[in-house]
Amino acid sequence: MTEETKKQLLHFPFMHILRFHVNGGMLLMVTALAAIFIANSPWSEAYQNLWTHEIRLQIGDFNLFNHGGHPLTLMGFINDVLMAVFFFAVGLEIKREILVGELSSFKQAMLPIIAACGGMIIPVVIYYLITRDTPAVDGLAIPMATDIAFSLGVLSLFGKRVPLSLKIFLTAFAVVDDIGGILVIALFYSSHCDVNYLMYALLILGILLIGNQMRVSSSSFYLVLGIGIWYCFMQSGVHATIAGVIVAFTVPARPKLRIGKYINRMHDLIVDFPPEPEKIILGKEQICALKTIEADTRQVVSPLQFMEDALHWMVNYLIMPLFAFANAGVVLTASHGGLELGLPTFAIILGLVVGKFVGIYLFSWGTLKLKLADMPNGMTWKNLSGICLLGGIGFTVSLFIANLSFGEEPHLLNQAKMGVVAGTVLAGILGYIVLHFTLPKKAVEE
Repeated sequence: MTEETKKQLLHFPFMHILRFHVNGGMLLMVTALAAIFIANSPWSEAYQNLWTHEIRLQIGDFNLFNHGGHPLTLMGFINDVLMAVFFFAVGLEIKREILVGELSSFKQAMLPIIAACGGMIIPVVIYYLITRDTPAVDGLAIPMATDIAFSLGVLSLFGKRVPLSLKIFLTAFAVVDDIGGILVIALFYSSHCDVNYLMYALLILGILLIGNQMRVSSSSFYLVLGIGIWYCFMQSGVHATIAGVIVAFTVPARPKLRIGKYINRMHDLIVDFPPEPEKIILGKEQICALKTIEADTRQVVSPLQFMEDALHWMVNYLIMPLFAFANAGVVLTASHGGLELGLPTFAIILGLVVGKFVGIYLFSWGTLKLKLADMPNGMTWKNLSGICLLGGIGFTVSLFIANLSFGEEPHLLNQAKMGVVAGTVLAGILGYIVLHFTLPKKAVEE
């Protein structure tokens, strides 16, 4: 394998993420704006009532979509079922990045990992200092997230002016942020714990791990048993979305057919294929050869890559926009007629805009000054500041954690959502302005 080919393979994981998230980020922006408009329009009551409708998938007395014996509402279905699929896709993405992407090399991963830690710690500290000794303190984790789709969507507006190193850095620390968010949800946003259901989940997880070791490559095997783990988590009190991440890490990253063997078989089949360009009707041997090629092509793609690719459309063009439409509908005015603002609003805005910037920039500066990592080609202290601001685009995971934090307190939830939306917009605008003046004026060569 040539050095050029190796470089192309190393860049594939990042390009894969970029291709998948940029257009989805633009759709997310439009959907969020539509939700805010409708929530503050004459259709507001119908919009709010829509999410209270019950969802059932029932056979006899058994309803798959239930929590503690109560059917899920449409809002619950989106946040507990569809978001479990979202976190499953995130888990696949994280696993791939750890195996072959920007997090696969310790030295390569050092800068974005430490930067992400700063981007999580400082916003949490700022939020705590503002809300301590108040009920709003429960939302500590809200400003710690970075939305990959949204942030890459803003970065894509600059086209080829953006050096590849900046795109990779933003993607890598956003992935680490996702890991941090997942850990926080697992540790701090679980209710009662039913040991029996947890034992059932562990049993199914054991079967999945055995299947992985036995090289079971059927997607259905992992999806069906994954639904079983999701249901057990749902009933156990551990947040159901964590099941998506756990199942993702059991999906094999090894293809059933090695690429070298595949190429040799393709070569043999093509050589034996009679060159008859004028012939319209294929012979039996030709049809068999084509079917063999089709079957081999499916087997040369690992289950992890196949599922990630298959879920792309559903996650980016259905689940995330639907989540945004359901959760971004912030009612802008309070009962007294003014804006619906409160401590969570200001704490989240400061956490996302100031905390994220200071945390990512300061921890990156320390990492580079201590020689723990090298400054990537194309990155400067000026354009790094723009990327740090884009790190304050929290949206999807921030809204999700806001729901977990204040689900029982509607006024605090609405104030938190206001903070997430305002902080995200402000961070995006400031990041765009800084990058406009600090990025090269012409396209950069990759």
